[in-house]
Amino acid sequence: MQQEIIHSLSNWIDQNLDKALSIDEVAAKSGYSKWHLQRMFRAVTKQTLGGYIRERRLTLAAEALRQTQRPVFDIAMQYGYDSQQTFSRVFRRQFSQTPTAYRHTMRRQAMIQRPRLLSFDCADNNMTSFAQRTTGECCPVS
Repeated sequence: MQQEIIHSLSNWIDQNLDKALSIDEVAAKSGYSKWHLQRMFRAVTKQTLGGYIRERRLTLAAEALRQTQRPVFDIAMQYGYDSQQTFSRVFRRQFSQTPTAYRHTMRRQAMIQRPRLLSFDCADNNMTSFAQRTTGECCPVS
């Protein structure tokens, strides 16, 4: 039963990470005292409630850094950090690099992992017209 409660509460937390969440508010949502909720949360997840919220926010912020061009400041504000400096310090502690460096690293990795298109030399197939080379007529798609 505790696992179901914590799972449901975790889902609610995940849906509200863009809001200011305090342990008092989460406890009120759960219907348990702060003390009991934190004890139960730790027993089920092996981490503190506050740690879970911070980790989820950082994970979503990292995802936003990877997938968008939004400024680091905007992402920091969206996930409840008081300043870009605070966000950068916490982010660096978790990911061992600044948010900007993380963004560049992830993009470079994505470029390396992107599948490459096969190139064909249509001249080898005796297809020398521009139309044949540009339409791929010399290189039928299977």
